[in-house]
Amino acid sequence: MKDIFAGLIGFGTIGTGVIKLLRENEELIRKRLGARLVIKKIADVDIETPRSIPVEREQLTTDVNEILMDKDISIVVELVGGCTHAKTFVLDAIRNGKHVVTANKALIATYGNEIFDAADDGKVNIGFEASVGGTIPIIKTLKESLAGNNIESIFGIMNGTCNYILTKMTSEGRDFASVLKDAQDLGFAEADPTYDIEGVDTAHKLAIVLSLSYGKRVELDSIYREGISEINQQDIEFAGELGYTIKLLAIAIRRGETIEARIHPTMIPFDHILASVNGNYNAFHLVGDASDSVFLHGQGAGMMPTASAVVGDMIDISRDIIAGIWRRVPLRSYKKEGIKDIKLLAMDDVKTNYYLRFAAVDRPGVLSAISGILGSYNIGISSVIQKEKKLERNAVPLVLTTYKAREKDVQMALKEIDKLDVVLGKTTLLRIEDDTLR
Repeated sequence: MKDIFAGLIGFGTIGTGVIKLLRENEELIRKRLGARLVIKKIADVDIETPRSIPVEREQLTTDVNEILMDKDISIVVELVGGCTHAKTFVLDAIRNGKHVVTANKALIATYGNEIFDAADDGKVNIGFEASVGGTIPIIKTLKESLAGNNIESIFGIMNGTCNYILTKMTSEGRDFASVLKDAQDLGFAEADPTYDIEGVDTAHKLAIVLSLSYGKRVELDSIYREGISEINQQDIEFAGELGYTIKLLAIAIRRGETIEARIHPTMIPFDHILASVNGNYNAFHLVGDASDSVFLHGQGAGMMPTASAVVGDMIDISRDIIAGIWRRVPLRSYKKEGIKDIKLLAMDDVKTNYYLRFAAVDRPGVLSAISGILGSYNIGISSVIQKEKKLERNAVPLVLTTYKAREKDVQMALKEIDKLDVVLGKTTLLRIEDDTLR
């Protein structure tokens, strides 16, 4: 029986999971593949610390070139993370004619254009299913299952840390800081959580999804992004009273030849398919022009879910090796000549619904003044909640939701409203995705 040799660069949590899965399901994989998938070498800066899965000492090395230069190794699995060293390892592997599997979303989102071009020139394959959504097969779905569809929209919960925090804040009535600390203690959040809670991680994933959905290159910095660090209990409670829950959503909507792409905390109705996605789970709601609604849900991170996606890519590439082909499906789902730079709709031109919370002085005429300014920018009010509970300086919370309005108009209106002497502090704004608000 044929052996297909792979080398593993990075023996941390995910790397350990890959070894565990290959070992425990060795016979199953052999039957499905018709060959043995063998990790010949494992490279890491630390080969002394024991892992939960023991390996033979001769498999370990601190010299990555023992993998990159080994002619027997056909597949290089990059799991070191980051961009600097990982990019070098991946490009060197490609130059040496090796296929690559990676879980590195930052690398693909930032340097995917360069890496994919190198892979095309070198006639090798790149597997990156694990870079978005962990065990959820979103990349394979876009590249293969929905290849005959125009993708009309994608709404995704792409970061388990944020979803865990918002779920706990909603279900337990706790503040952001205390839930974040719990998430860090449980290993769901890093010691420095900025990457997750400010939406950077989600932006990397959305950039990859955009390129697969629309066959175009996208600049990461052109995607509008807000995080969840400003969400508080008051807004969660008002959202619930209005029939909404708050999720950090990555949103992509096709607008002809232009794509609307944004990441921000979003209020969605309780009966929305994404509203019940809780804890550290990820989910994707896609709409194709032929498929209609498609929903994918599962673990977006973790040792074994991510290892599952990595090993799946290794098996896919091994099948191509056995068949004597270097790649069956284009890396971005489109042939190279069909790929162009993506044109994103400016955030100022986005039209959606809005939740606005003011700290308003408790006196007659306040609502009239605020609604007058909103009306002057063609912003219609859908609902009003005014609480008698006093805040500082004799203010009360006043909440409005709007019909669809243009982002630029809302921002300009709020600049005027926030200057009113009857409005204290900066207005809180959250966007609403609710098709019933026309």
